Amino acid sequence: MSDYALQLSQAEIMRYRMMAQGAALEEREQWTAAGIVAGAHVADIGCGPGAVSAVLAGIVAPDGTVRAVDSDAEALRTAQQLAELAGVANVTFAEGTATESGIAPETVDVVMMRHVLAHNGGQEQPIVDHLTTLVKPGGSVYLVDVDATAMRFHPPDSVGSLPELADAYLEFHARRGNDLSVGLRLGELLVRAGLEDVLHRGQYAILRPPPGMRPPSWAAREAMLADGVIGPDDVERWEADFARLDRGGVDVTMFVPSFSAWGRKPAVPPAHSTLEVGRASAES
Repeated sequence: MSDYALQLSQAEIMRYRMMAQGAALEEREQWTAAGIVAGAHVADIGCGPGAVSAVLAGIVAPDGTVRAVDSDAEALRTAQQLAELAGVANVTFAEGTATESGIAPETVDVVMMRHVLAHNGGQEQPIVDHLTTLVKPGGSVYLVDVDATAMRFHPPDSVGSLPELADAYLEFHARRGNDLSVGLRLGELLVRAGLEDVLHRGQYAILRPPPGMRPPSWAAREAMLADGVIGPDDVERWEADFARLDRGGVDVTMFVPSFSAWGRKPAVPPAHSTLEVGRASAES
């Protein structure tokens, strides 16, 4: 959220919606276990254009609520419009960051953060620590992120020069200090934040990209140009490859590794805190 390079476009909104629909199907059991059920109060930090926020709002309705936060005003405006079009009334959108969300401590049952940590290199643990403060005792923090270093196309020669775009995207984030394999560390981050019963899972999303769909690397092309990671000739070459895919006749499958992890905030303070208080009272 603090250093986000992806430009919001119709193609990017399409990608967010596809991801939200896939998440609702593939992660539903985990969402339920984490406490995303009817009547729950959920925070969606780094909500982007609100695709997942709207799905969450439908699950927790009618008595539950979703508080969605993002640092990008344009994304929030889009999220609000999409929620209104979908008739979703139990979600609110507000500006905030990953470490200063504006949500009061211990006021929500579940905090969700998806695909934000990879864009905040060096701040991953402070971010997860902040999320942990927001949930009530017994509540959950739920994280999703990637290992972009392991993304694959099949067949590998079906997408022309697009693997070079993926490589440039990795270099771009490495220069900024971001970790595009942070999905491998989600469980560790939750444990260090003091959460219990941490469950860390990984899977490949297997996609046949529809015409017009673009990966995050394409949405970041202007930022990569500005940073000197790529040149205008590269953009033209990749644009031609995408246009060829859009025209059809190319059977390509994307394999995108994704990781989810969630942990529960202890319902009561650690036992040693009680002992220390008792000892202090006895000594006084």
